[in-house]
Amino acid sequence: MAHAAPRPRGMLEPARTTDVFGARTHRVAKVVVPVLLGVVYGYWVAANRRYGGPITVENFLYGFFAGLVFSLLFMALLALAPKVRRELHAVLWAALIGSALGFLVIQAPSPGVLRSTILGLLVAAGVFVTMFYRFYTHEDATGHRVG
Repeated sequence: MAHAAPRPRGMLEPARTTDVFGARTHRVAKVVVPVLLGVVYGYWVAANRRYGGPITVENFLYGFFAGLVFSLLFMALLALAPKVRRELHAVLWAALIGSALGFLVIQAPSPGVLRSTILGLLVAAGVFVTMFYRFYTHEDATGHRVG
């Protein structure tokens, strides 16, 4: 008769993940990623607002400040969100992404407020569900990472 072979002790313990990047790389990325996303977002806002017309100083400044505000909000969220419970953490991400998309859509010449609001709310709901699932499976109730 065949019997099950004994398991090595290491198989009973959870696997540990290794961090590929160092602490310095993570510190730099916490600044570089929001700035790059802000540049892309600002350019996108300016392009939607311009709608194929000539680039003006007003249009450039509008896009610049929209990108700057997005970057600052993103950095604030990265700093603040890990300190709150997972439910509020997911709500903060959903509010940022949903409102950013709604603002982006309203810059186009004819979408209408209702369309941009509905689209922003739908995206925010999807982001909330996704982020809540992620935080629920990767954190305990107090917000500490599991594993």
